[in-house]
Amino acid sequence: MAGFKQFSFKKFGYLDFEHDYTAQLQKKDYTEFIQILFVKAGGSAVIDFKEYSLQQDVLFFINPGQFHKLDDNCTGTMLYYNRDFYCVEIHDKEVACDGILFHNVYDIPVVMMDKQASAMMQASFKEIKAEIDASDSSVEEMLRILLKQIIIRSTRIWKQEHHITTEEARQEVEFSRAFSQMVEWNYTKLHTVADYADMLNITPKALNKRITRYSDTTPNDIIKNRIILEAKRLLVHTQLSVKEIAYKLGYDDPSYFIRLFSKQAETSPQNFRTQYQA
Repeated sequence: MAGFKQFSFKKFGYLDFEHDYTAQLQKKDYTEFIQILFVKAGGSAVIDFKEYSLQQDVLFFINPGQFHKLDDNCTGTMLYYNRDFYCVEIHDKEVACDGILFHNVYDIPVVMMDKQASAMMQASFKEIKAEIDASDSSVEEMLRILLKQIIIRSTRIWKQEHHITTEEARQEVEFSRAFSQMVEWNYTKLHTVADYADMLNITPKALNKRITRYSDTTPNDIIKNRIILEAKRLLVHTQLSVKEIAYKLGYDDPSYFIRLFSKQAETSPQNFRTQYQA
């Protein structure tokens, strides 16, 4: 089943899939939308070139253009909406830390759910489907409320899993999220820890200490990983040459970029492209 609503420039919809996710995506281009994937246990998924074996029901939070793939064993529902309908940044004050599911220094594009949490999420998805079929004037606001519930509950699950229970821990996670957003907005121009430390008015050492307090990932890792991730996306989804990709990511010396990519990805850009195109 599928459903879709449009309110002026605001778009929101859902798509059920059962062992045919890839085939469903070929019918319509969803890359412009933010997506929330509810996937039942079984099968596997690849999100930004990392594979997940799904041992329990999960939620994936996918940004526009983010590479992801589900195998044919996967069943579930995809919610999709554009930024005009609900923008994480705009609603930050309304839904505390909701951005942690989308812009994050931690490697967690997925929220694992136990049976109770999954049942609660499935109830919210069911309500959303019913609202899309309704014709009441309050449908838009009700859909936004239900979407917000999913984001809030998912954020709570993530915090519990990562033991973010004290006020100090919450402040550090919020700082890390803000740093991640800063990288997201500037990674094509700023490539060093010192660049971001200057923007935050702290020393590189202090920035490193705060980011690594609740993560094994350093600021330099975050910056380089974001650059390489975008390079991988461009290699897979565009026909840009390696030199053009280097320039697009802010590197005037393509040779340096190739060395950086090869070190981080453990293969050359051209080999990476060839492997995924094959």
